[in-house]
Parts: sequence; structure tokens; C-alpha cells
Amino acid sequence: MARRKSTTGARARQGNAAGIGAAPPSPYLQRRLAFFDPLDDATLAQLEAQVDWLMQDIGIAFRDDPKALEVWRKAGARIDGDRVRMEAAQVRALCKTAPRQFTQIARNRTRDVVIGGGNQVFAPIYGAPFVRDLQQGRRYGDLDSLEKLIKLTYMLPNLHHGGLVICEPCDVPVSKRHLDMLYLHMTCSDKPHLGAITEQSRAQDSVDMAEIIFGREVMDQNCVIMGNVNTNSPLLVDKVVTQAIETYCSRGQGIVVVPFILSGAMGPVSTAASVT
Repeated sequence: MARRKSTTGARARQGNAAGIGAAPPSPYLQRRLAFFDPLDDATLAQLEAQVDWLMQDIGIAFRDDPKALEVWRKAGARIDGDRVRMEAAQVRALCKTAPRQFTQIARNRTRDVVIGGGNQVFAPIYGAPFVRDLQQGRRYGDLDSLEKLIKLTYMLPNLHHGGLVICEPCDVPVSKRHLDMLYLHMTCSDKPHLGAITEQSRAQDSVDMAEIIFGREVMDQNCVIMGNVNTNSPLLVDKVVTQAIETYCSRGQGIVVVPFILSGAMGPVSTAASVT
């Protein structure tokens, strides 16, 4: 009886060539459904009128960063101490200079994401101080936990972006923590991710590390890393935010700017006022 030839080895080689064992593709999503708008035109107009009033008459404090105040002054804002006020039409004109969408490229170019427009990019949570698992229960985050979470994010096709602080590695000194976090994102995943923002030198380290990965020429022409900063309520932006913005934007990189408002604690109780 003729011996049957085994195909196990051939199949294994084909599987490796096909990338079996690597993370599955994770394309960002493009919206097909229409946006749901709970506001009628009159309510929207009322909200925008309140926004205009805040910008023109109340203003926002930009604290401890004279360079940021000078940027606003050159843009046509009125400066009173650290309080910045600007005509709503001027602010809206500045907003129009931002692109409607842009691409953040990844180390693996099949995992590039388009930010903005009708695209939706999912990322893990940001800034959790604690982690929990079945073996060790709830505890402060550490570097080992962060590494595992980054690898899980890499393997999950429905997470398109790595974020940064999936958990806070509290076992590493703050002065060097950002370096360890970025190194893990850059070596344990090939999805796009964020950089540090908690101090200007840490933001600069993030940009410099990204340049090592992608090279100056690629970085000069593309967004390869982004920072995530928050305004403080009520109506305050401190130098940590403005200096991080300066660092990322001076290298042509992306910046996420969102208000961090807890209704009833750091902002108004009503939803409409918090949205404003």
C-alpha cells in the first residue's frame, strides 16, 4: 500500500506565509446611517448664541503661557490679563482652516485610520488608574498589565487605534513613564496610537520617538502621532495643554482637543449648558 504523503508541513508554511497568528485586519468604519440630530433649528440657534456670548463677552483664561497669549493676540483676539475674548465670526473663520478629515498613518500601513468626515475610529479607554482580572482582582495598573492590554488591543479587529494610557502603569516613575508606554505601543502593536501630553518635554519625547519610527521625510508629510488634551472647566486652558498643542502642531502632527466636563461638578448641571 502506497504511503500517504503528509501535507501538514506544507499547510503550516502556507499559514505562516498568510500571516496566520497575526492580528486580523482592523479597518476603520465608514458611516452608512444618517446622523440623528435631537435638536431643532431654534434650539441649535439658542445654543450657538450662548457659545458666541461666552467667546465674545466672557472669554477663556489661558494660564501661565505668554506664548499662547501672543498667538491669540496675533490672530486678532482681545487680551485682558490671561483672559482671551474673540469675535465669534473670527473664531469660526479660524475653525474653517482645519481639514474636514485627515489620515493618521500606522507602522503597518494597512492599519491607517482616517479621522473625521463620516469615519468612525474606535480606541480603548484612556487613563484608567486600576485594572482587574480573575486571578489578581482589582489593583493599581502596572507596566505588565499595560503590555497585556496593548497586545489585546492589537488582536481585536474592532479596535482600530491603540490610544495610549489604556491603564496607568503606576509602578514606573512619572518622569519616565511616558517612555515605557510609548515603547510598548511601538513594539507590541502596529496600530496607530497617541503620544504623551502631561509636560512639554514628554510631548517632545513622543514626537521624537515617532520620528525615529517613521523617519523625518514621512513625518514631514503625514500625521503619524497625535496628542489628546482637555480644556479645564470652568473656561480655563493651562500651559500643559497649550505647550502640548505647540509641540505636536509645530511638527505637523494631530491634536485632539476636547472639554473634560463633569456636569454638576466642574460644569453646569444641565446638559444644554454643558454642551455649550
